[in-house]
Amino acid sequence: MMKITRLANDINMKMYLKDLGVDGGGINILDAKSKHFLIEIKDLHVGGANILKQDALSIGADLAVPRGTVIAQTPFVDCILIATKRELEVLSKKELSQPFGLSDVANYIKKLLNIKTSQDIDVMGIINANEDSFFKGSRFSGSLAVAQIEKMIDEGATIIDIGGVSSRPDSIVVDVNDELQRVKPIVEAIYENKLYEKATFSIDSYAPKVIDLCLSKGFRIVNDITGLRDDEVCRLCGEYNATAVIMHMQGTPQTMQIDPTYVDILDEIYSFFKSRIEKANSFGINDIILDIGIGFGKKLDDNLLLLKHLEHFLSLNKRLLVGASRKSMIDMIDKSLVEDRLAGTLALHLEAYKKGASILRVHDVKEHIQAIKVTKALQNI
Repeated sequence: MMKITRLANDINMKMYLKDLGVDGGGINILDAKSKHFLIEIKDLHVGGANILKQDALSIGADLAVPRGTVIAQTPFVDCILIATKRELEVLSKKELSQPFGLSDVANYIKKLLNIKTSQDIDVMGIINANEDSFFKGSRFSGSLAVAQIEKMIDEGATIIDIGGVSSRPDSIVVDVNDELQRVKPIVEAIYENKLYEKATFSIDSYAPKVIDLCLSKGFRIVNDITGLRDDEVCRLCGEYNATAVIMHMQGTPQTMQIDPTYVDILDEIYSFFKSRIEKANSFGINDIILDIGIGFGKKLDDNLLLLKHLEHFLSLNKRLLVGASRKSMIDMIDKSLVEDRLAGTLALHLEAYKKGASILRVHDVKEHIQAIKVTKALQNI
């Protein structure tokens, strides 16, 4: 008896095609046809829009355009390209020689198609060596910090992020010597116990004096919330061949949540990353991670939009870090104390993982490791 089943859109298509007995070449072709892309193009010349619309329709794709586009009612239009991976491959060749900026569209499509995605992900455990971080469950000092680090490593954390200064909204500016005094005992204990052989250590700081100490004691990552604003931080990263995390923040921790405003947040952060990547490269920094800066000068809708469209930043060909752990955006969605935001954190982080995040910065390692394992199992079906 015939059976008909509706399959989920996010199935492991290659596995299904292989089970059907499709030949090798056909598997790749059909898999490409099963994946749809939505690409928004703003301020495209109306002539280019009409060409792209016809070219898209000719191969089975489509371009959503405003009324009046066909008669060139306005000189520039916003539009949305709807196409499979296979159709984009064809369009990237067809539009390369076309006028009205369509060659730029073609180059973007090529870049998009060359993005390599992976299920590999690192969980970064948070250790705060200060008493004013927003979540008291992350505050540790001395031997307690070492014990917590070892616990996080045993639970599956591959990166440990140490910070001595709170960057929560309205946090107090801390003198660099005070910051150094807070983190130094932990850094020395990590070095003496050779914990850097068990995990990669990151320093959450933008103070050169603190960063220099940490990098000299086996730390490999500089997690800079100012996005490499300071040339001296860049110099140190280059000198130690350290990985740099470039985070986006509008304003400072003291001002960032005073009515943050964007015209086009995706474009503005993308441009910021491009600029800071160029700066990093000029200092010989070879390994760069990008952090969209959840909660750092963003309203709730800004944070949600960034997570929803995280894949937009994959075209920069850098690993993406997301840190939404127990942040106040969860409270804005569902009123809750910071101690009760684990479930909301997992929902946000799993969305980020599905959209291409390579690193999740978390307070709760064990729970994230379990959630990721379950998500991976679902993705493989």
